[in-house]
Amino acid sequence: MIQPGDVLEQLEAVILSRRAEVAASPEASNRSYTSRLLAGGVSKIGGKVTEEAGELVAAAAGEADERVVAEAADLLYHTLVLLAARGLRLSAVEAELARRFGVSGLDEKAARAKAQ
Repeated sequence: MIQPGDVLEQLEAVILSRRAEVAASPEASNRSYTSRLLAGGVSKIGGKVTEEAGELVAAAAGEADERVVAEAADLLYHTLVLLAARGLRLSAVEAELARRFGVSGLDEKAARAKAQ
């Protein structure tokens, strides 16, 4: 059984293996839902991320906790697929969050606005 702390890393590994399969053989895009998303590229995956984010917000506004958790899981999954499509790893997101840790969110946001 997968331990909760290992789930995202193991899911990322599966997504990355699907990405490699699709890159090696276009027919692999029919192997799984993940493969189909990856074959569709950032545009298709981005549409799913947007859809799942909306569903999460709607669930949080008034549905049972189980629905909120399910929608959050869907959003995280699709986000990992989007990162993989761009060749980015979860560890890069973790590093960015670690960089921001302990910094006021207001200060961090103001620094980003100044840099733009």
